[in-house]
Amino acid sequence: MSEKEMFIQRWEREFQTTMKVLKAYPAGKDNLQPHAKCPNAKDLAWRIALEEPLFVNGALTGTFDFATMVPAPGTMGEVIASYERNHGALVDKIKKASDADFQKLIKFFVAPKTMGDIRSADALWTMLNDSIHHRGQFSIYLRMADGKVPSIYGPSGDEPWM
Repeated sequence: MSEKEMFIQRWEREFQTTMKVLKAYPAGKDNLQPHAKCPNAKDLAWRIALEEPLFVNGALTGTFDFATMVPAPGTMGEVIASYERNHGALVDKIKKASDADFQKLIKFFVAPKTMGDIRSADALWTMLNDSIHHRGQFSIYLRMADGKVPSIYGPSGDEPWM
């Protein structure tokens, strides 16, 4: 299995888990904000959805356009629908990318305010890890909103395995 195939397989598995977590969020609590430095729940979910096209397009073109980061839609439901709707087309872009495109060197952040050369594949792995990180944050919001936290990598208090 190639690295690209391995990445896509892992990305798809993590996407399904993220959808499960996002869809478990209770209605009417989109504005939950656990601390002034934290985004509200809807904006955190939007970050997960919005970063995917930003990273995929940036990894393939070598240009990361952070100016295209648009505000979240009006509801959590719209955020989730947008994420779900756009994901498949982004996966197809990576599937169609050549191995050379997947491995090419691009400029990306390597430290605070520092750009350096990394492989486009590494930008995509960063996207996946960042998405998992934000999903972890979101699972805390889910608990704070009195939602049921689904199993992610193992049992949860709301979805025991035994």
